[in-house]
Amino acid sequence: MNRYDQGLMWFRRDLRADDNAALHHALKQCRQLWCVFVFDTDILDPLPRADRRVEFIHASVIELDARLRELGRAAGREGTGLIVRHARAQDDIPALAQQLRVQAVFANHDDEPAAHARDAHVRGQLAHAGIVFQGHKDHLIFERREVLTQAGHPYGVFTPYKNAWLKQVDSFYLKAYPVERYAASLAPLPAALEAPVPRLSDIDFEPTNLSQLPMPTGASGAQHLLDDFVERIDRYEATRNFPAVKGPSYLSVHLRFGTVSIRQLAALAYQMHLQGMQGASTWLSELIWRDFYHQILANFPHVVEKAFKPEYDHIKFEHGKHAHELFAAWCEGRTGYPLVDAAMAQINQTGYMHNRLRMVVASFLVKDLGIHWQWGERYFAEKLIDFDLAANNGGWQWASSSGCDAQPWFRIFNPVTQSEKFDPQGKFIRRYLPQLAQLPDAVIHAPWTARELELVGAGVELGKTYPHPIVDHALARERTLLRYAVVKKPGSTTT
Repeated sequence: MNRYDQGLMWFRRDLRADDNAALHHALKQCRQLWCVFVFDTDILDPLPRADRRVEFIHASVIELDARLRELGRAAGREGTGLIVRHARAQDDIPALAQQLRVQAVFANHDDEPAAHARDAHVRGQLAHAGIVFQGHKDHLIFERREVLTQAGHPYGVFTPYKNAWLKQVDSFYLKAYPVERYAASLAPLPAALEAPVPRLSDIDFEPTNLSQLPMPTGASGAQHLLDDFVERIDRYEATRNFPAVKGPSYLSVHLRFGTVSIRQLAALAYQMHLQGMQGASTWLSELIWRDFYHQILANFPHVVEKAFKPEYDHIKFEHGKHAHELFAAWCEGRTGYPLVDAAMAQINQTGYMHNRLRMVVASFLVKDLGIHWQWGERYFAEKLIDFDLAANNGGWQWASSSGCDAQPWFRIFNPVTQSEKFDPQGKFIRRYLPQLAQLPDAVIHAPWTARELELVGAGVELGKTYPHPIVDHALARERTLLRYAVVKKPGSTTT
């Protein structure tokens, strides 16, 4: 039996119609349900006018609208679809809810601080109008305080969290939320609100190079990537660290914007894990890391502004003009370390960076250049198409040793040995640094070690066609060990 005559489903980071928790509950509880997506000006206004994330969202919203119309037609409800707005969501949602005279607004949880503030404002405005605001878990398997220590505290170390996660998970947490069977509750759009999804230019954005990248959009794009990944998931453990190899699932952006269900992915990985497939077990661990970082953000929100471990806030990083010059060289891929520069070319050209390379460039910025991890975190937040606050913050704090379960402060990636190990033939470097393409494999990882004859033969002139290293790794390592002395513990190693 329906609890509400009329309701409103508010899509945010869940841009799919199938296996959507809030949509499932909304359709079951409402006799008539409208659906809305808001291009939120609070989020969009600070962004550059050409932003791959906005273009990805835009394309995915178009597909979501089409899917809702398809569901409506199949259920005998013509004229359904998505109401799409370009406004300040915290004001527009309460106004739209009152205009439609709904009794409830449904949405899936978002634990980012800005989202919490937005939702608190919306909840208050709706309550003032006598409208219920109902939230649901959708983009995580376990969220907030669902996985706790025996003492009832959130976990701060991954491995015991993972063990508890695996012990707690079962078919209930991995089951899909059916939508199609309840689609008859979808309501035709009121004439005053029926309009096509606005063009990018209508929301003041421009096209990027997204359409030229192997980054399909929408729920159909996610399914295409998943189908491809399943065929090679057994090789995931062996290939995932090599950026020149097709190893990852490439589903991170789809998880970020909810164009794929985390339950679908986790259920698949978990079943394969139980069957003893090592690749699937490793991938499942990556999905659990995602839950872990989100519960860190929810339970320790100070990580947005400060180190998870307070003592690491006392470290004195580089500052002033020289620091900004070093940071600019890192951003622009001018460090003189090919793997670092190729990785930065990848993020700048595509909005994506391989996960192994995220660790390498983060370590280099913090522990070779002595730049505060928050500078890099902000740069990734601007550039990554799959930017997710919890994972980005967690990754940067891990690399800087300031976060939960981070690598030890004395562990400092050597960018040359990382290059030799994970891009041994220099294929990735050659793809993004064509000026080095003719160098022999033996020296492409460290061009300054090449003989003059090798440089000339490859058309490389250090300092002109490719920069000299901006820092000596061995000396930088010693400076970092001194810099981190405020949190010094016995032991030292380099990997």
